[in-house]
Amino acid sequence: MSQYKPYAAYKDSGVEWLGRVPEHWVTKKLLYWISGYGSGTTPSSEDEYSTDGIPWVTTGELRENTVFITEKRVTHDSLKSNSALKLHPAGSLVIAMYGATVGRLGVLGIEATLNQACFAIHPSERVLISFLRYWFEGFRTELVGLATGAGQPNISGDKIRNLLLPCPQELSEQEAIITHLDRETARIDTLIGKKTRFVELLREKRYALITHAITKGLNPRVKMKDSGVEWLGEVPDHWCVKQLKHVVDPNSSITYGIVQAGPEFEGGVPYIRTSDMSSDELPVNGYPLTSPEIDKSYARSRVRPGDIVMSIRASVGKCLPVPDELSIANLTQGTAKVSPGQKITREFLLAFLNSGAAQVYFDLMAKGATFKEITLDALRRTPVLLPPRDEQVEIDRFIALHVGRLDRLIRLSERSVVMLKERRSALITAAVTGQIDLREAV
Repeated sequence: MSQYKPYAAYKDSGVEWLGRVPEHWVTKKLLYWISGYGSGTTPSSEDEYSTDGIPWVTTGELRENTVFITEKRVTHDSLKSNSALKLHPAGSLVIAMYGATVGRLGVLGIEATLNQACFAIHPSERVLISFLRYWFEGFRTELVGLATGAGQPNISGDKIRNLLLPCPQELSEQEAIITHLDRETARIDTLIGKKTRFVELLREKRYALITHAITKGLNPRVKMKDSGVEWLGEVPDHWCVKQLKHVVDPNSSITYGIVQAGPEFEGGVPYIRTSDMSSDELPVNGYPLTSPEIDKSYARSRVRPGDIVMSIRASVGKCLPVPDELSIANLTQGTAKVSPGQKITREFLLAFLNSGAAQVYFDLMAKGATFKEITLDALRRTPVLLPPRDEQVEIDRFIALHVGRLDRLIRLSERSVVMLKERRSALITAAVTGQIDLREAV
């Protein structure tokens, strides 16, 4: 941000984590700057809701946005009879106080009531609400740090309204800061959107490239045949279709892991959960540990380098290779072990199981309305394409080369998005604390 100039003179804000602020700015509790505040509650009966009632805001509707429409509305009688239910004016800044949403923001575009997880700050003649919105956005990390509680951390309204806030008293200066931030954050957000869409397109291309290679092969002139599997369609004439249980190591079963891992056991055996499979590769450390006794009773589900771990619950069908650094580990009942046999390379099997073709099968076989899972029997019966092994190796090399290029582009683009988000955050923080002078910024 070298293009910005600082103010001419600074003073100590008196707040350790704020540091210095411009000499003419005033640092006072939030209470000084606003005209009012308050929270809300959840009506105890469904009879207190009405389709033509008063908008009722929850934290789920705070998306760094202006709130005009709410999923639920409360009746006028409920507002009159419930002292904890208050009507907050349009233009109020609403802050989420509970759980994972702590610090999430929204501005009321309408008069509305709130639930107890929201805290509203009413506008006043001393401060522009957009300045406050940027201030809370810039210090979201510090705000989250004030939250307490183990299960569901929350921040109280008392802490919010007693926060010390540095602010220029001239509304024209606040307006200059807001105008510049509006313009620059919109520009950065546009760039983030374009780069995010570019990553999505690269991932789609990656997905299509792999799926075509492992279902159609690399020779466009090869003779094709009906695979006999509707979702696979035509495949090369010399390829076979086998069930997964017939291409894995005959000395290893396709099985899930530990049902009850017990308490953390220091120096024990690591076990892999579905939550450990959220990225594109398994971590090499940081797993929970179970006792050697429990691990021994589930010896069938031990995995080693060369094996594949598949999620059979939640994100059904996602497969990742066991890293070489993980010499031994076990699984939970939400994950399954697949050990490739001699007829198929791990790379080819991994690519096939992660392909769009296999995902069609997993989606068809998955049970459950909200919590999806696939049975071991259905997994073992997964149709798998089996080219000659030398052709598998050729396809593996093709995928490694071309997908590797796409992966490098994806990583660079994702890093660029991270840097843009960091720049956006740094600009907001610098602006609302007066580290840069935006009064004459262009």
